[in-house]
Amino acid sequence: MDDRGRLAQSLNRVARRQASLAANPGLPAPAEDAGTSFGPSTSANIPRDRLSLLDRRLPRGIGWSGTALLLLATLLYALVRGDHVAAVAELVQKARDSVLHMAGLRIASIELSGNQHVSREEVLATAGITGATSLIFLNVEEVRERLKRSPWISDATVLKLYPRELKISIKERAAFALWQKEHVVSVIADDGTVLEPYVAPRLLRLPLVVGSGAQAKAKEVIALINGHPSIRSLVRACVFVGERRWNLRLRNGLEVRLPETGVAEALELLARLQREKHLISRDIVIVDLRLPDRVTVRLSDAAAQARGDAMREKLKKKAGNA
Repeated sequence: MDDRGRLAQSLNRVARRQASLAANPGLPAPAEDAGTSFGPSTSANIPRDRLSLLDRRLPRGIGWSGTALLLLATLLYALVRGDHVAAVAELVQKARDSVLHMAGLRIASIELSGNQHVSREEVLATAGITGATSLIFLNVEEVRERLKRSPWISDATVLKLYPRELKISIKERAAFALWQKEHVVSVIADDGTVLEPYVAPRLLRLPLVVGSGAQAKAKEVIALINGHPSIRSLVRACVFVGERRWNLRLRNGLEVRLPETGVAEALELLARLQREKHLISRDIVIVDLRLPDRVTVRLSDAAAQARGDAMREKLKKKAGNA
């Protein structure tokens, strides 16, 4: 049947149902007729609450906003993956400081105290402070931590004095000794921290310790040697042997071998022998104090030769008398 036949059949069916309802007004309308229509309509099968949602319009510009958020998220992801966050943060900080600098909110005065070995320029460079740094956004804790990264600086205090003044007070480590390892000499503090990988002329008179691990043990042995001024003035270097014990190299070339334990007692014995016997000034090359009950010495080659000659002469005289 064609479209006309189907349309006529639908109209007849509707007419019959309307006549039946007119004759029996108390009967409910059939469910299938509740949304009868003659055209394609979807509203007959959709609840009213859903129809109201469909009728609502989305806010204007939501598409652009979503696109912008997507691009921002993509940019952030690329920065994190490419490890460019620190560089971007630095650029933002510089731009911010430049704006504040133009507005007259830069640091106009810096008061620095406590520095002797570290110059003013080195302190400011370590702190990351330039002529464009703004006082408002300066993080004093970050500046303090940067300053403490310098080997010479053990502690620092940073104060902001508004409107445009900064006060920095540092506490330096003291140069304690020179440390030689594999022909490289450095300046160290008493805790073993390497302060400089070179030696300035003003520091050449510091005590010298030699060997791997000597920088960490230098404070103890130097304190023991300083307790004997007659020995201290003769010591040229303290050599850490096997990271276990010390040998003293004296200025006249004599080597003093100290024990692994009981160093204080061995130094006391050495000072007494020097005071009573002038041991160090004798023609010897080694004094061995490693054994607690005896002192062993080794003569120089010349002294050993002279002693041998003397012994042979003595034996000849005894043989002649016999």
